[in-house]
Amino acid sequence: MLQFDPTSLAKYGRLTLVARGLVEGFLTGVHKSPYKGFSVEFAEHRQYYPGDEIRHIDWRAYGKTDRYYIKEYEEETNLRAYLLVDASGSMAYRGKHASKFQFAQYVGASLAYLMLHQRDAVGLVTHDTRLRQMIQPRANAKHLLRLINTLEQTQPGGETSLAPLWHDLVGQMKRRGLIVVLSDCFDQIGPLLRALRHFRHRRHEVLLFHILALEELEFPFSRMTQFRNLERNGHRILVDPGQLRKEYRRNFDAFCTQLREQARQMRIDYQMLRTDESVDLALGAYLAKRQSK
Repeated sequence: MLQFDPTSLAKYGRLTLVARGLVEGFLTGVHKSPYKGFSVEFAEHRQYYPGDEIRHIDWRAYGKTDRYYIKEYEEETNLRAYLLVDASGSMAYRGKHASKFQFAQYVGASLAYLMLHQRDAVGLVTHDTRLRQMIQPRANAKHLLRLINTLEQTQPGGETSLAPLWHDLVGQMKRRGLIVVLSDCFDQIGPLLRALRHFRHRRHEVLLFHILALEELEFPFSRMTQFRNLERNGHRILVDPGQLRKEYRRNFDAFCTQLREQARQMRIDYQMLRTDESVDLALGAYLAKRQSK
């Protein structure tokens, strides 16, 4: 499979170009056509006109009527999906690579591009402690520009309070579908899991992308380091990382393990995404989910 560094593509243009490059490169790497997999339903016949493709002629109808008719179809949307993008302050963290929110933008834009090419309907929700934007799912090409423009215009900020907002969103999603969560999941684990369970209780499929920076996972700091709270007025604290590393790693690993295991018990597809890795992981996970439908 081809590997991509999304940050290297950003210099060529806006998020639309980044998404297109990632998706088309990914599909080339896995030998997938973005137009395979969608279903169509026969709608009606219409009279053949010069210029129509011969392959669409209904030869059975011609045999009965001695007239040429074209079969017309209605495309069926296989999937109805929402991208839930966490835009809280903690998502602004960046180490040596793209910030978590920038990475979520790359993933969200790429998934939207792929979904629409797969004839799936996709919507978008951006939020911190409050709802920022909610765009209902659509399955037409013009919809992509609106989704990507919204992602580009969103800036991370505000405190994290995922669980209450996710509970509220359940009531606004009237039809069952796929909920794709893009978040660092920095919230109390109990309420967070109950909110995810609420999605499943309403029979939504859930694909959870747990977006983390390498530094959050490995805590590589060695000298006296000043840490700044990205959500509460930039509060700063100077610490000795050596004294914190063991306890930090134990607590952080326990949090990630519990989230992953509890999610899978709820039949939620969990995928950790590190900002130093490829967006391909997200695209592959989405295609696996879609093909299982």
